[in-house]
Amino acid sequence: MHADSATPRPVPDPLDFERLLDARASCRGFLPAPVPEATLGRILRAAQRTPSWNNVQPWQVIVTQPPATGKLRAALQEPQPEEAGFEIPPPSEYRGVYLERRRACGFGLYASVGIAKGDREASARQGAENFRLFGAPHMALVTSDRLLGTYGVLDCGAYVNNFMLAATANGVATIAQAALAQRSAFLRRWFGIAEDRLIVCGISLGYADPAHPANRFRTSRAPIEDTVRWVRE
Repeated sequence: MHADSATPRPVPDPLDFERLLDARASCRGFLPAPVPEATLGRILRAAQRTPSWNNVQPWQVIVTQPPATGKLRAALQEPQPEEAGFEIPPPSEYRGVYLERRRACGFGLYASVGIAKGDREASARQGAENFRLFGAPHMALVTSDRLLGTYGVLDCGAYVNNFMLAATANGVATIAQAALAQRSAFLRRWFGIAEDRLIVCGISLGYADPAHPANRFRTSRAPIEDTVRWVRE
């Protein structure tokens, strides 16, 4: 037994965690100022405490800093050859309430930046912001060990969530981007990623631009009555 194993740990205030969850939001407009490396390190060390199946910790993370982020951003704007997209299959179809929520998210975002419903050209431009990293000075690319399959990816999802919460706690804005995984072959070449890794997603991060209209947009959450089934007997 470790010497400190019997020492009671302080119980955190649950309201602090709730406030942190409320504060986190997807940022779609960043200021160019980079995040200090000490702050990035603090975020990464906090996310590293994410639990995983058998404590395998399957995530590996590549973090870009200026000017490397700018070079990546420019390369992502160039025409891409036709090649394999996602390495992890995306949803095959959205139905029912999932389709409703997806549409509400999209229409709400477009309204926040003045895109009229049905304006496909403007919505395509907004979608292309993913590949500009929304102007962020940093990008974190998360990969998993291919042999660990679905559960390795699931562990990485928990890591991504904790990374974003840790960033929020440090005053840093984030947005998780599955869209970047569409460029898996390009990213694999760009960063020299080995074939035994699966590209899960990217996270753009930096300081939020408070004047950007997209940053006033917030998604809603379903009540727990819609998502939880209680079994009492």
